[in-house]
Amino acid sequence: MRPEGCMDGVLSRIREIESRFGIERVQRGEVVSFDRALKEAEGDLEDESLPGGDVEIPESAQERLKVWEPVLQELCGRYGVDPDLARAVMYHESGGRPDAVSSAGAIGLMQLMPGTARALGVDPRDPVRNLEGGVKYLAQMLARYGGDVEKALAAYNAGAGRVDSHGGVPPIPETQRYVKNVMALYRKYDGGNR
Repeated sequence: MRPEGCMDGVLSRIREIESRFGIERVQRGEVVSFDRALKEAEGDLEDESLPGGDVEIPESAQERLKVWEPVLQELCGRYGVDPDLARAVMYHESGGRPDAVSSAGAIGLMQLMPGTARALGVDPRDPVRNLEGGVKYLAQMLARYGGDVEKALAAYNAGAGRVDSHGGVPPIPETQRYVKNVMALYRKYDGGNR
């Protein structure tokens, strides 16, 4: 079998699995309906704080992050999370793409695993609810580790069990890079005050 034929089969299988879980990919230039997202959020967010109508998903990460800023601010205020930290996590996790799906199965803006999303009571495929789940989970991890941002980020990436068993950032290269990179973004967003 030629390599492109094999790739077509793999992509077909990925689309089949995504459809089973109701995952819809948003292509560049497509429109995400905030009206639908708000209805599914059952009025949890203030309508006036959200972008109105349909919003085109921009090509650049910086522009995508701006689209989600009103929602991010609302949620961070609700859950007591520094918006600069949540923005750094969202940028690192998905670059502001609501359609992001990792090879491990993490979904959306904040790259929530399906089990984590269920535990948080959010639909990870809904961008507003995904962002809410990520901010809520960040708040939980910050509370668990007494405001220690590095431990909270390590738990967000590798799980609280691993952070607990190592008493801090576990010796997992991916998690160590994750914490380092998100902390660098966090310092950038807050003007280098961290």
